Amino acid sequence: MTSRLVVDRYEDWLLKGSPDDARLLHADRSDQILLYPSPVGQGYRQNISLRDDLTLVIMDYRLHRDVVFIPHRPTVEAKFEFPLAGGTGQPSRFMAITESNSLGALTARQRIFEIEVIFQGYDSILTYTQACLERFPLQTQRIFEDMIQCFWRFRGGRLGLDLKTILHRLHAYATQGAYRADTGYPFEQILPEALYTQTVDLDYANRLPLTAQVEATIGQILSCPYQGETRRRYLEKKALELVKLRIQAITHPRLAPADLDSIYQAASILRSQMVTPPTVEALSRQVSTNRLKLNQGFHEVYGTTPFQYLRDCRLGLARRLLMTSDRPIESIAAAVGYSSRNHFAKAFRRQTGLNPKAFQMQVQQLAS
Repeated sequence: MTSRLVVDRYEDWLLKGSPDDARLLHADRSDQILLYPSPVGQGYRQNISLRDDLTLVIMDYRLHRDVVFIPHRPTVEAKFEFPLAGGTGQPSRFMAITESNSLGALTARQRIFEIEVIFQGYDSILTYTQACLERFPLQTQRIFEDMIQCFWRFRGGRLGLDLKTILHRLHAYATQGAYRADTGYPFEQILPEALYTQTVDLDYANRLPLTAQVEATIGQILSCPYQGETRRRYLEKKALELVKLRIQAITHPRLAPADLDSIYQAASILRSQMVTPPTVEALSRQVSTNRLKLNQGFHEVYGTTPFQYLRDCRLGLARRLLMTSDRPIESIAAAVGYSSRNHFAKAFRRQTGLNPKAFQMQVQQLAS
């Protein structure tokens, strides 16, 4: 069963809890404890305010049913996510400027145990966004900047402004509640298709495995032995240390410029020809390389195979079509390169945890 939730903020559908909750690893009276309502799930979200612009979040929950929700209030922040459930190998993520109302889908029965470090002040957002961007490959930087420019134009902003100025104004509008009521669209509807399909590259660049140093710092955060002001200072130090380690882990692909260009060209071909993509051999010839170097290059740049990259592109575009049209599932499956509705549905469920038809129906209800 899929529940429908329409909220201004993610926290709005949670219930107020107590710092005395025995499930918490440690807590203080100043912490905000939010509980998942029993009809939907069980677990908690613990928001620890470390300073005006910095919040540490510890969450541990499991849903009883699938939940699709969309916040109505745009937010501008820089967030570092560190998933812990499921053992090692879980990717950490950096999410910058969650400015659009991005639709969320949470799946039942999966345990979510995660730490988040969230910056909300403009100076901190800019500092950490730029620190990450500078370590991304130039192509990934351009995708991010094009996205922000697109958000800005959608909000009615004028052309010709630099990224720093745009981020400042987006942050000011969000914190002052200055957005128009009719701008509550998820970014799947805001970005043009050509740019939207490129965001898969940004997603790959954002995903990093937890290093031993990161895991050690997380362990120190979870086992914090202090209380009161000493606890706050300790957790602030560890949260900033965690973010620093995460940023340092971002590395450029170790490929010669010509080989890197071949991989980017191959990825572009797969995005533009996802319905009838070339074979790996044909793709290798098109970008003047061989099969071995192509596979090795994709692992170096994206951490995956050309086939998996193609599948992620297909499912990403399918998500957009499910959100922006009422086309039959068979038509959407065909539009992204699946000849079988069943194969498409299986792949979509594997990635999102949701059936594509149920996902489409929920999005339509949220939009109504």
